[in-house]
Amino acid sequence: MNKTTAKMKPMDDSSILQASAEVLTEEGEALKELGRSLNGHFVKAVETMMACKGRVIVTGMGKSGHVGRKIAATLASTGTPSYFVHPSEASHGDLGMIVNEDVVLALSNSGEVSEMVDLIQYTRRFSIPLIAMTSCADSTLASAADVSLILPRMREVCPMGLAPTTSTTMMMALGDALAVSIMSLRGFTAEDFHNFHPGGKLGKKLMRVRDLMHKGDEVPLVSEEEAMSQVLLVMTQKSLGCAGIVDASGNLVGIITDGDLRRHMNKDLTSHKACEIMTKSPMTVGPNALAAEVIKLINDNKRTQVFIVENGKPIGILHIHDLLRAGIA
Repeated sequence: MNKTTAKMKPMDDSSILQASAEVLTEEGEALKELGRSLNGHFVKAVETMMACKGRVIVTGMGKSGHVGRKIAATLASTGTPSYFVHPSEASHGDLGMIVNEDVVLALSNSGEVSEMVDLIQYTRRFSIPLIAMTSCADSTLASAADVSLILPRMREVCPMGLAPTTSTTMMMALGDALAVSIMSLRGFTAEDFHNFHPGGKLGKKLMRVRDLMHKGDEVPLVSEEEAMSQVLLVMTQKSLGCAGIVDASGNLVGIITDGDLRRHMNKDLTSHKACEIMTKSPMTVGPNALAAEVIKLINDNKRTQVFIVENGKPIGILHIHDLLRAGIA
C-alpha cells in the first residue's frame, strides 16, 4: 500500500456525489464571473488574431500548456491557422517556428513562468503581437503583452487550493470564446468545417445528401395516374419502403409508403390510382443538405425516408438505413 492509499478516507456514494457537485458548481460560478469580466481587451485580442496574416502560436507550461494545445487545435479546426510551441523547446531552437506575421497567445496563471522569458523577449525584439492569458495583471507576462486577458482571481477547487483546476477551466473556456468569436466573424460555414473534419463521426454528419442518396434507376417513381398494382410492383423492386408520385411535368407531388398501404389495405386497393392513395406534399430536401440535417428531419417527422428534389423534380432518395450504414445516424 502506498502513502496516498494509506491516507484515503472512506466516503459513501452520497458524499462523493456531493463533493463532485460542489466542484462543478464552483467552477461554473467561476465561468460566470469570467463572462462578466470580458471587456475591450477581449475585443482587441479577437481583432489582433483576426488581423494575423500568419498563424496563432499558442504556448504555456504545465497544465496551462495542456490547455494551450487544446486551444491551438480548436483554433486550427475552426479556420484560424494555429499550433502549439512549448516554451522550453522554444529556447532551444523552436523560436525559429515563429515569424513576424504570427501572433503569440501565452497562457500562464501566475504570469511568472521562467521558461517563457526567452519567448516573451523574442516577441518584443521582433515586434510579434503578444496576447497574455493570466490571472495576474501586474505579472511579467501581462506587463510585456500587447493585450492582456486577465482571468478573475478565483479559488482553485482542489482541497489545498493549489492544483490548477478552476484556472485551467477558465482558460479553456476563454480559448473557446476566442475561437468561436473569430469563427463567427469570418463566416466559417459547415462546408468549411467539413473540409477540416473529413474523418470520423463528425465528418460523416457533415457529408452532403448528394454523396449518400440513391439516384437514377434506384429511385422508386411512378406517375400519379398509375394503377396501384404497378405502384406495388415498383415498391417491391426498389425495396425502399415507398414510391414517389410525379405529375405529368415530372414534379414530385406525393408519396406512397408501406404505412399508406396498410391504412388503405382492402380488396379494392389495386383498382385505385396512385393519386387516390398517396400522401400529398412529401418531405423533401435539396441535394446540398447536410446528412446531420436529414437525421434531424427524419427523426422529428417520424419518417424513414426523404426525397431529394431539385427545381421540384425528384433526383434521389435517402433512407434512414443509408444513414445507419454510413455510420451517421
